Amino acid sequence: MIRMALEKDIPKLGDLLEQVDLVHHRGRPDIFKVGRKYSDSELFELLKDGSRPILVSVDENDVVMGYCFCIYQQHFNNSVLTDIKTLYIDDLCVDEKMRGRHVGKELYEAAVELAKKSGCYNLTLNVWSCNPSAMGFYEAQGLLPQKVGMELILK
Repeated sequence: MIRMALEKDIPKLGDLLEQVDLVHHRGRPDIFKVGRKYSDSELFELLKDGSRPILVSVDENDVVMGYCFCIYQQHFNNSVLTDIKTLYIDDLCVDEKMRGRHVGKELYEAAVELAKKSGCYNLTLNVWSCNPSAMGFYEAQGLLPQKVGMELILK
């Protein structure tokens, strides 16, 4: 079942954020520290922010198996960008013990439905090149590259 995250989910969200960070840290330790993206207090505030919905997938005991952090984006009166409304997937993670059960696909599909119901033009996300399994997952969902970030390491 997919539902909006609740305050009681914060400990599990924190555990999953650490799993995501570890994937990124292993792939790019020059960029990513060991830690997590949001503290418990930041998660508490995010849960109250209607512009940043957090979807969770829960099992029959209401235990979180995965999450999808989203952000509504819109650029009004921008000199170059149109004012389309976008649902940006800030982070999507499935507990490593729950992978292979289509939890990620269900979360992604719920985000697509949320975007449609909210009148969004599109759904976007970023994926790090050091995470080929995530890249493959998103490509399998039909996502196409919108832009490519490139770098030159100078050190």
